[in-house]
Amino acid sequence: MDDVAASEGGRTRRRRRVVAVAVDEGEESICALRWSLRNICAAERDVLVLLYARPPPPVCSALDASENGRDHHLFGTEIDFTPNLQEPETGYIFSEEVTASIDKYSRDLADSVMEKAKNICKAYENIRIEEKVAVGDARDVICDMVDKLGADLLVMGSHGYGFIKRALLGSVSDYCIRNAKCPVLIVKRPVE
Repeated sequence: MDDVAASEGGRTRRRRRVVAVAVDEGEESICALRWSLRNICAAERDVLVLLYARPPPPVCSALDASENGRDHHLFGTEIDFTPNLQEPETGYIFSEEVTASIDKYSRDLADSVMEKAKNICKAYENIRIEEKVAVGDARDVICDMVDKLGADLLVMGSHGYGFIKRALLGSVSDYCIRNAKCPVLIVKRPVE
């Protein structure tokens, strides 16, 4: 695909690339973020989008009319976001206070992860940084956001699980490699 957008007086101007980096609480995603800032993103040309998927609360209110208590929202954007939900989730009924406490913890964790990622990006002041936080299963959220954003590349860290752990636990990166509608780059954490 040709990334030349326009020609001005004999000079070609490249269109902005959208590089999405999935971040979470793990050091693997921070390693992937640092690697992509050093090796992929070009100053003043690229947009780096930090993606964070908040897990859906495993709770539902008895009066909740949403599908199995799952309401999915994309915060920080006007994109209409509806993840692909194929498996019903088991919900539990908790008091409003417990539900509010779980939601506050989830929001605080998302804020903390994004703040840490933005602090790493501060050293690269010429790169435009955006952040997107959504609620839902990380696999679906990441693939759907990458598609909606029209990302040119998705960068993710690898936890380095072996075959058996990946088979038992599942792997967000394996799922994204198979289902994302853009190239996916997996960055392995260096062995210390």
